[in-house]
Amino acid sequence: MKRTLLLIALLACSTAAFSQQVASRAKAMRMMAFSRPEFQIKDIKVYTDTMTVYTMANQVIYPFGVWTSMEDYITDNQLHWYRESDYRKYFDSMEVSVNRMTRLDGSYLDLFYSIWTRKVEVLAGHVSDPEIILANGLHAGSSKDDVFKVFFKKYPKSYTSDVSVLKVVSAAGEVAQIYTFKGQRLRHIKIETAYKYY
Repeated sequence: MKRTLLLIALLACSTAAFSQQVASRAKAMRMMAFSRPEFQIKDIKVYTDTMTVYTMANQVIYPFGVWTSMEDYITDNQLHWYRESDYRKYFDSMEVSVNRMTRLDGSYLDLFYSIWTRKVEVLAGHVSDPEIILANGLHAGSSKDDVFKVFFKKYPKSYTSDVSVLKVVSAAGEVAQIYTFKGQRLRHIKIETAYKYY
């Protein structure tokens, strides 16, 4: 009797998990139809409260715009940054100069100038200061609706109501912008990279 009940419970759990996976995939496929063509979205995955969007857009790699020097970025946005420089190892034999730009609230950007691309590249960042604005116009404090409107022309609100994290990932998986919501507002933006070289 106990075995039968255990088997029934296990079967019910696996059926519920499978139906949730099918519903999540259907939601992701429907959202693909609403995506903005300029972002060249190639895939969307939905898992519990996280939506991951894979895109070929250059904006994901350069979230603060394309700059040829850090001084240009600092001058253009006219924000007061605290700047520290250090060296970080890549491939165990290379060292690159990395600038950590910080704000009083703890927001930071780790930037370096690439000799290969001749541009300022972002290694990492955490933005909670609403004065720091991304190239797409988003900042901490933006509404959830404004964030999704950047990537989608329109969409059913029910598809995003339970999403508390939106990850926008470059097609190669090297750069990710992670938008975290608290209620209907953007709490902070995190930039992660998997760069192993410069």
